[in-house]
Amino acid sequence: MQLLSTNEPVVSVDWLHANLREPNVKVLDASWYMPDEQRKPLLEYQTAHIPGALFYDIDGISDRTTNLPHMFPSEEAFAAAISALSFENKDSIIVYDGKGIFSAARVWWMFRVFGHNRIWVLDGGLPRWRASGFHVESSASSDNISKTCEAVEKVYKGEQVGPITFQTNFRPHLVWKLEQVQKNIEEQTHQHLDARSKARFDGVAPEPRKGINSGHISRSKCIPFPQMLDGSQTLLPEAELKNTFEKEGISLDSPVILSCGTGVTACILALGLHRLGKIDIPVYDGSWTEWATNFGLTVDPSQV
Repeated sequence: MQLLSTNEPVVSVDWLHANLREPNVKVLDASWYMPDEQRKPLLEYQTAHIPGALFYDIDGISDRTTNLPHMFPSEEAFAAAISALSFENKDSIIVYDGKGIFSAARVWWMFRVFGHNRIWVLDGGLPRWRASGFHVESSASSDNISKTCEAVEKVYKGEQVGPITFQTNFRPHLVWKLEQVQKNIEEQTHQHLDARSKARFDGVAPEPRKGINSGHISRSKCIPFPQMLDGSQTLLPEAELKNTFEKEGISLDSPVILSCGTGVTACILALGLHRLGKIDIPVYDGSWTEWATNFGLTVDPSQV
């Protein structure tokens, strides 16, 4: 098997096709969609997925102690969920989604936060795989989904879970909380980048979740996540990515903190920054949904 560099965050469909049968190459379908898209990722996975891929439930493998959607699970819960998939730390994990590069970036980032760097996003995802003429398979089974969610539930209930085959090493400095973002507004130790659309950032388009006002966190800047990708939903080359950040006045030599709506698309910015050598960028997990829920209309959308 041709070895992959963890300095590069994505892998091509050609590489995966050539190495799909390697015993230590594991594939995850981490498809997830915005609430207003009316798409069902599990059903899509069952209809067509890369051969041997297992389904990663972003909403299911999450914190059970908050009302915020798909927040970071505890270290114990994540280890139990990934062990339920029979994954081990020696595995090279390739994660993809049904859009190209979207929710897969979130799972890539989560694995890295939990200390597993042998993970890559499939560049262009399932659409690129299928466009290349590579085979897909279908499966009516949802056993692995129920196993992972069951394992998470058990951990949060304090119940015994099955054998742990996947060891974690949580790096908490990569998962920012609301208080840290508040502090950063005053101290400005990190440049704050928001991956949502400019219209949502400016407060002129609605948020996809009901009851959440649009706008943005004071002193943050907007770089919508599609600016990391080309027309075929693959990660842009280094030079183009660098130009995108520089155009917004972002210094690649200074620390960065990322946010979005609920911590998913911010990880696409992390993917782009990783390609530029800024490894392991922190993400504000609760992002705008938590911020707006706590501060409501006291946040001035026009305040930068």
